[in-house]
Amino acid sequence: MLSRRISDLLPFGRKDTFALDIGSSSIKLVQLKEGKTGYSLAKLGMLTLPPEAIVDGSIIDAPTVIDSIKGLCKDQKIKTKDVASSISGHSVIIKRINLPIMTEDELAESIQWEAEQYIPFDINDVNLDFQIVGADTEGKGQMDVLLVACKKEVVNDYTSVIREADLNPVVLDIDSFTLENMFELNYPVPQEESVVLVNIGASVMNINILKGSLTSFTRDISTGGNRFTEEIQKELNLNFQDAESIKIGNEVEGKSQEEVEPVIGKIVKMVASEVKRTVEFFLSTATEASISKIYLSGGSSNIKGLIDVIQNATGISTEVVNPFNNIECDPKHFDVSYISSLAPFMAVGMGLAVRKAGDK
Repeated sequence: MLSRRISDLLPFGRKDTFALDIGSSSIKLVQLKEGKTGYSLAKLGMLTLPPEAIVDGSIIDAPTVIDSIKGLCKDQKIKTKDVASSISGHSVIIKRINLPIMTEDELAESIQWEAEQYIPFDINDVNLDFQIVGADTEGKGQMDVLLVACKKEVVNDYTSVIREADLNPVVLDIDSFTLENMFELNYPVPQEESVVLVNIGASVMNINILKGSLTSFTRDISTGGNRFTEEIQKELNLNFQDAESIKIGNEVEGKSQEEVEPVIGKIVKMVASEVKRTVEFFLSTATEASISKIYLSGGSSNIKGLIDVIQNATGISTEVVNPFNNIECDPKHFDVSYISSLAPFMAVGMGLAVRKAGDK
């Protein structure tokens, strides 16, 4: 369930998988081909979901989601059945905890008891996973452990729609951790400073702060691109489709961009405030920590003014991440403009695409 660093993944020769990022507004599909010098893009596609199919991370209209997965796989001529997917939101709890030193096998036996004091759900209602991320460097007999819990009903909902689409879910990751894999795959990882990865999905904003190749802090915030759309609908009296269209700069009859800018500006400030609050909390709790850059992804990452407002609020250089930055994309098979248009949406999918069955 937990994401491992790219350098820790198993060697060549594993059974092929492909990534399905099942989001609130769309399903994204990515398949990579692994070679001796890196990865190349094999399959890439995205299909928009109806507004009420998935709400706040909960699958409401399973038949529509299943049909959409089948249609996307058919369109992309997917041959393998093994799928890596992920989840996020209020049903997922991620904690970095300090425990007495023990082996991984010993921790596996005691993790349910250890987790009870950190998880605000009935321990019998969640799936648990962990990863030891910090050794005993100070001789205190303690180690750092990344603990993850997710409600079983959510896990079952997502794996069920994948199985009902005649596929085999072999990896279920956490959105925040997939960003780590995507980043390490495409960018040099600073070892002394931290970077902040912010993925603005339709209903959830995932934040992952990395130091070196390890997650230092994560946070899921229940706001995203839909918040922009909802405010535009309310303030300008538009339907969902028109609000979505004008949000990304398209013309809508009877409305102008001048009318929508103040509405977008209000939500941009709110998003920037959440990022700033997260950064400030991390810096207040992490000794001698510094942040070199903020990287944005997600469908709303290119909203006008967002980069500047976040940069001004935090004082940290901010840019939109390119999940294809270090991926070979054959121009004979993929149109450059198409890849560019989908890039903001594909950070989670790209992080999933390097996962295989058997990864920790």
